[in-house]
Amino acid sequence: MVRNASLIGACLFYASCLLSLSGCQEKSSTQSSDVPQTVRLATTTSTVGSGLFSVLIPRFEQKYSYAVEVLALGTGAALQAARDGQADVVLVHARPAEDQFIAEGFGLNRRDVMYNDFVLLGPPADPAGIKSVQTTDQAFLKLSGQQATFISRGDNSGTHMREMSVWNHTGINPTGDWYLQAGSGMLATLRAASRQGTYALADRSTYLHNQAELELSIVLEGDKQLFNPYGIIAVNPAKVQKVNYRGAMAFIDFVTSGEGQRLIGSFGKENFGTTLFTPMVLPH
Repeated sequence: MVRNASLIGACLFYASCLLSLSGCQEKSSTQSSDVPQTVRLATTTSTVGSGLFSVLIPRFEQKYSYAVEVLALGTGAALQAARDGQADVVLVHARPAEDQFIAEGFGLNRRDVMYNDFVLLGPPADPAGIKSVQTTDQAFLKLSGQQATFISRGDNSGTHMREMSVWNHTGINPTGDWYLQAGSGMLATLRAASRQGTYALADRSTYLHNQAELELSIVLEGDKQLFNPYGIIAVNPAKVQKVNYRGAMAFIDFVTSGEGQRLIGSFGKENFGTTLFTPMVLPH
């Protein structure tokens, strides 16, 4: 009887331990599900500088219970950060670089999101007379011919890539004291151009969002070379370790959904009288 009592006691103790462990595991699982998972978004300084994510991200986080961590870089650096495992999803604006990223196997499920355009900015007095020309090529030829001071982002961003494509199209290799390279993001470059009274290429959204603090005016706009589309790409988990692919696809689905596109399409109207981006998924 003593032996049986001991055996029964041991069994009861073991069972209570299992129940306790099970309860702890259930509690731990519940707690972890309450903690938002992080989606790491590598994107351009122009989208951040426009203020767009102050509208998009809170709604996404509320709807999907993810926390978004934004890494603001130029397009080239954003794509490299994704290659290096620092991002789950990228939102950028340089299609040749995006296509290369996908061809290398790093990106999946690219989708068009929105577009705006680039504008050429300069001092309000426009000392180089850029407003008298009609095309981007003519403007850049005039800047070079007059050696009018121009400040480039110089950071392999989407804006910098577009600028260099224009210089290549004109056959000019910009060098000399008149051609400066900031090596910084869009807003920092615009602030430098404003302080120094130089010309610069910028995306319209960043300029409009910050024009109150800038002594710069649009001197050229509307040319087809200035069209500026944005694409979003999930990082391939088969190529890069520890990628939150499910979170990346949730963010992609959201920004290309009806709700996300409406938020994009209305952003800026109240403050600027015009949208800063045009959605590419919904009819417009």
